[in-house]
Amino acid sequence: MTVWGPAGESGNGGDATVPLPLPVGGVPVVDPVTRAGSVVGAPPGRGYGPEGYGPEGYGPEGYGPEGYGPEGYGPEGYGPEGYGPEGSERYGPAPYRRPPSGPAAPGRRRPRARRLLFRAIGVVVSPVLLAIMAFGGLLIVTPSAGNAPALVRAQDQAHHVAYPGPPVPARFAAALVATEDKRFYSEPGIDLFAVGRVGISLVRGRGAQGGATLYQQLAKLLYTRGSSASAADEAEQVALAVKLWLTYTRQQILQMYGDVAYFGNGFYGLAAASCGYFGVRPAGMSWPQAALLAGMVQGPSVDDPLTNPANARAREVHVVSRLVATGKLTAAQGRAALAVSLSSLISRAGQGC
Repeated sequence: MTVWGPAGESGNGGDATVPLPLPVGGVPVVDPVTRAGSVVGAPPGRGYGPEGYGPEGYGPEGYGPEGYGPEGYGPEGYGPEGYGPEGSERYGPAPYRRPPSGPAAPGRRRPRARRLLFRAIGVVVSPVLLAIMAFGGLLIVTPSAGNAPALVRAQDQAHHVAYPGPPVPARFAAALVATEDKRFYSEPGIDLFAVGRVGISLVRGRGAQGGATLYQQLAKLLYTRGSSASAADEAEQVALAVKLWLTYTRQQILQMYGDVAYFGNGFYGLAAASCGYFGVRPAGMSWPQAALLAGMVQGPSVDDPLTNPANARAREVHVVSRLVATGKLTAAQGRAALAVSLSSLISRAGQGC
């Protein structure tokens, strides 16, 4: 008879075989001569023969499609129903599976949006923090502004000008602020918008494009010898401008500015300029006279009314227009101020007070 091997394969009766599990209810009986085996009490064809390990035993029905196949360890056993999503209650949670590609689920969009928000904040905040740290370093390395009055006195003595000079009159102060620093009474020593423009201009290699406040201009006159040739000079003036703002009142700033400003033609200080050009003291200046002097502080030699009257007149017109724009003068007052000719304004030039 044929003997079936461990995998359902048949061989000769004398071939060695491995004992296999017995069918339930059967007892093996071995012929001592032929070594052929059979099972007593087992149904015919259900032992170790073709039906045991063959098609019905461990074959298609046993370990095959019904046993360990699609129904045993396959899709119903350890597959989708066993360890898979449907059988997770019996054998624990489903194993880790790589998330499918494609559009993110709503629950996953929120962390991504949060990351993008944090990155955007970092892009904005990081330069601000770096700027604050750099500015703090400037405040440490720049000198104190407590000696500003002493520096003003030293310059006035060098220019043979009385110190302190007369109080800055309201008309000149209004004309100076309107044309040079319209935010003078509200800014913290620097105009942040103007500083940003200057920084961009320096990065692009175009040099400083204006925007210096009266505090910065005073720092330039007292601490950097009137120079803004480099970015280091500009940075130092910014730091000193803040120190001046923290140390002195606005009226003191205007007073020191008026004492050291140069107005061309050898006139240092507001008193010398008022007496030299108009023959009147600062308190007696008219609106057009105050506008003329305020327009000269950026180019005292170029806008000198005695040597360059056309430039001086253009600057006077600009200052008067700024006074009208800022509400210090009405349109009618502005027209009246410009109706006075330049020659009449300087008719007493050189006579002194």
